[in-house]
Amino acid sequence: MFNLSVLLEDSARKYPERDALVLGETRLTYAQVNGAANQVANLLVEQGIQPGDKIALSSPNIPWFPIVYYGALKAGAVVVPLNVLLKTREIAYHLTDSDAVAYFCFEGTPALPMGAEGHSGFLESSAKHFLLITANPAAPSPIEGVETLGQALATMSASFESAATESTDTAAILYTSGTTGQPKGAELSHANISFNSLTCNRLFSSEPATDTHVLALPLFHTFGATVQMHAGFSIAATLHLVPRFDAGQVIDLMQREAITFFAGVPTMWWGLLEALTDDVDVERIAQNLRIGVSGGSSLPVDIITRAQQKLGVQILEGYGLSETSPVVTFSDPDQAPRPGSIGVPIWGIECKLIDQDWNEVSEIGEIAIRGHNVMKGYYKRTDATAEVLRDGWFRTGDLARKDEDGFYYVVDRSKDMILRGGFNVYPREIEEVLMGHPDISLATVIGVPHESHGEEIKAFVILNTGVDTTSDDLIAWAKEQMAAYKYPRIIEIANSLPMTATGKILKRELR
Repeated sequence: MFNLSVLLEDSARKYPERDALVLGETRLTYAQVNGAANQVANLLVEQGIQPGDKIALSSPNIPWFPIVYYGALKAGAVVVPLNVLLKTREIAYHLTDSDAVAYFCFEGTPALPMGAEGHSGFLESSAKHFLLITANPAAPSPIEGVETLGQALATMSASFESAATESTDTAAILYTSGTTGQPKGAELSHANISFNSLTCNRLFSSEPATDTHVLALPLFHTFGATVQMHAGFSIAATLHLVPRFDAGQVIDLMQREAITFFAGVPTMWWGLLEALTDDVDVERIAQNLRIGVSGGSSLPVDIITRAQQKLGVQILEGYGLSETSPVVTFSDPDQAPRPGSIGVPIWGIECKLIDQDWNEVSEIGEIAIRGHNVMKGYYKRTDATAEVLRDGWFRTGDLARKDEDGFYYVVDRSKDMILRGGFNVYPREIEEVLMGHPDISLATVIGVPHESHGEEIKAFVILNTGVDTTSDDLIAWAKEQMAAYKYPRIIEIANSLPMTATGKILKRELR
């Protein structure tokens, strides 16, 4: 018997009075968070939820997210976190596809009316129970006839004995981004997530009741959930929740609180470094910041260097996917950083490079993974599961190379590779070169249709403040830096780039 909720319960037993969650003026101890999760578990049991039932959750980074998440686990249910940006049609699809029985949804804001979208999606789905999470638990429901979570928990006990789930039972279903076809739900077991979380703490040399995190990564995404929420709760860390990433606000938080841990995608790290203005007490931030983590895509060398110079922190770069719980590889904290590398396989994980026929290759190949982190499969998608799982190995769709010491370097997504005039061009390499230009702050590269070459290379760049460089200037510079078949013939200067809620650049929208 093993239930992932033990990560919270154990810390609540040992450190009941330590702050677990902080949001603005709200501070909840481990005892309070565990008690509230017990109330959610009692509510679910009262509603007839059975072990194995699916519970969907739409919420930004507020205390109710982990409370509902762990409450569902305690009841033996399966958590289905949903992206907060989903619309009615998409919500209905996810609820029905996952066979969700109950749906907890935050009310949202005027700019992001999650509650209205969520309730509309619920009505179009097969789910049976809808509970609205309000910012003020005592507030009346803004949707007529809909019960709020605050109302529902009012009479629930704060004591509960967690369900006796098996380590191989499904704990969460995480939906992939759906870049091709409809999104698919990756089934992760209690063991998948717990092993991954505890291995993260081993990598970071985390000690009980010492770390203080800024949690800006969305909790509905596996990066934030595993690397910070689950890993943090397991060692009684204090988690400062950031509902929506704003670099300036995060810097302010780092100055006010003794923040030891920050994890983010490359665009978040870029934003933080850009926000280090002259009035920021960088020395105070650097004195406290012990661990810096990046994932989601390879970190530009320029950002690694600037973080080391300004914040005194070596950013540990990792790699993973929803299907792998998520962490697969990580930088070795005991070795000097290798810019551009995603590190080596974490404890208990094997990696290899393969071709399209699953044959191992020594040059650039697709990353395949085997170990305790690999998902059980895609929910109700046996054909899709068979395409990516074979003999315990999971193929990722990411192209990489490996150096003589076993460090991996992601070249690009296999789907993002550009075929120009018969030559394979990897956008990641070109982006790295462009980021080396003194006037470029951020760059991304895609392939666009071309009559004679098949595809042409196009770059979108954000310039540093106050420069007057033109597209023609940048193209001429790039021509000098790269082989003729690689440099971008088209460069568009932009004020911003479309990004996902997790901070990844949306190349499909740029296309």
